[in-house]
Amino acid sequence: MRYLGLALIVGMFVLAFPYAQSQSKSTDARSSTLVIVLKDGQRRSFPMSDIERIEFATPATEASNVGQGRFLGKWRVGNGMGGFFDIILERDGIARKTLNAPHGTWVVADGEAQITWEDGWRDAIRKVGHSYEKVAYRPGSTFSDPPDHTASAESVERSPI
Repeated sequence: MRYLGLALIVGMFVLAFPYAQSQSKSTDARSSTLVIVLKDGQRRSFPMSDIERIEFATPATEASNVGQGRFLGKWRVGNGMGGFFDIILERDGIARKTLNAPHGTWVVADGEAQITWEDGWRDAIRKVGHSYEKVAYRPGSTFSDPPDHTASAESVERSPI
């Protein structure tokens, strides 16, 4: 039900954006702006020429469980320097690891497990061919940026679905 509401809001935004642009007095793309109105009534404007993309952060508790089963459990992953550590992905969207900042959250997006750690690092576990790999993104990066490093990933202890 939450996803239906989210999908409706995103759909309304997508449909309203071209209409709002067509109603603009200026057709110059450089003068187009994105206006965000906050709950308290504050308005924030951003020139469209400054916007690369719009991302919507979804808390793990609201994320889809679709496809989650293949990622649940313990994974042995490479650290990018020849060593290994473990990542544990739990059903409630909690992620734990045996290296550095041990707590994070995870969701399934674009067919991969996307993990955000409390220290700002991000990891993704994805299927490539017949095996899995772990890709790491440094703090400040997004999952669409080039990864900092890529390493092997192997499911070593599956959790029941």
